Amino acid sequence: MSGSWQFIGLAAGGLLAGAVNAVAGGGSMISFPALLAMGVAPVTANVTSAVAAVPGYLGGSIGYAAELTGQGRRIVRLGLVSVVGAAGGALTLLVVSADVFRAVVPGLVLASAVMLAVQPRVLSWVARRGGGGSHRPALLSSQLAVAFYGGFFAAGLGIVMLATLGMFLNDSTQRLNALKGVLSLVVGSVSAIAFVSLTSVAWGPAVLLAATGLVGGRLGVLAARRIPPAALRWTVAVWGGGVAIALEVSRHVS
Repeated sequence: MSGSWQFIGLAAGGLLAGAVNAVAGGGSMISFPALLAMGVAPVTANVTSAVAAVPGYLGGSIGYAAELTGQGRRIVRLGLVSVVGAAGGALTLLVVSADVFRAVVPGLVLASAVMLAVQPRVLSWVARRGGGGSHRPALLSSQLAVAFYGGFFAAGLGIVMLATLGMFLNDSTQRLNALKGVLSLVVGSVSAIAFVSLTSVAWGPAVLLAATGLVGGRLGVLAARRIPPAALRWTVAVWGGGVAIALEVSRHVS
């Protein structure tokens, strides 16, 4: 594929990933395969996708400023735990061999696709349950595990985190979603710092994905009023399943 077509394809992938994140979540299942299609190595593609996602997390947190009011203590406690977990996950990614990462990533992508498909059930469950009270040790340990996952492989992070927060915190879905956004920003930022400091990032694609992802996020909000979120969510979930199968097959034929 020529350079110009790669540029156009990656820009389109960034726009779509940003829109998907705004409407349903799961945009990494578009940006990650787009980088692989450009010939970027799997670990570098994961690192680059993670770095490129940080501006989108920041934009979402700014948009949820009102819902974050009064959550300062939660943010500090869970943020500190998230720093530790994300750092551990990012460092684990950097020390495992490329073959190990190639072996586990199809399963991670498939799990993310399933989580995206059942996202409405998660949201409905969180809303019905209303949280179970602040069971601090269980909440902190669960957030540590979720942050570790996010540092290692970010696809599906928000869905897993929202479900975890809903298990232990008694609050509205919108406020929990806002909290999830800030904690995702913490996980993404820590991971990005580790990756930028310790390994190679494909900076050209990262900048393009970050810029187009921000625009896509804005467009996604507008599209959400016209395109059924379920249709977009299921399209991306099916896409993710196909990517997982393709990645698994490529392990055995390459």
